[in-house]
Amino acid sequence: MVPRVWSLMRFLIKGSVAGGAIYLVYDQELLGPSDKSQAVLQKAEEVVPTAVYQFSQYVCEQTGLKLPQLPAPPKFNFHIRDSWNSGIITMMSALSVAPSKAWEYSKEGWDYLKERTK
Repeated sequence: MVPRVWSLMRFLIKGSVAGGAIYLVYDQELLGPSDKSQAVLQKAEEVVPTAVYQFSQYVCEQTGLKLPQLPAPPKFNFHIRDSWNSGIITMMSALSVAPSKAWEYSKEGWDYLKERTK
C-alpha cells in the first residue's frame, strides 16, 4: 500500500511542478513577443539571486549549517531576443512541413521499391 501512495504522491508533485511551470510561462508571456520575453528574463536575473541568497540564509538559520557564499553569476553580452524567435520560427516551420515531407519521402520510397521489384 505504501509504494502506491508514494508513487501517487510523486506523480502529484511532478504534475504540480509541471503545471506551475506551464502557468508561469503563459502568465509571463515567455513565448510571446521577444521584447516581453527579454524584459521577463532581465527581471528574473535581478530577482533570482536575491531569492536564492534569502533562502540559503533561512536554511542556515533553521538547520545551523554554514553554506558557502555562491559566486556571482557571469555576465554575458548576449541578448536572447536576437536568437529566440528565429529558433522558434525555424522549429515551427520544420514541424509544419513535417507531414508533407514524410508523405513525399514515403512516396519516393514506395516508387523506388516498385522499380526494384519489377
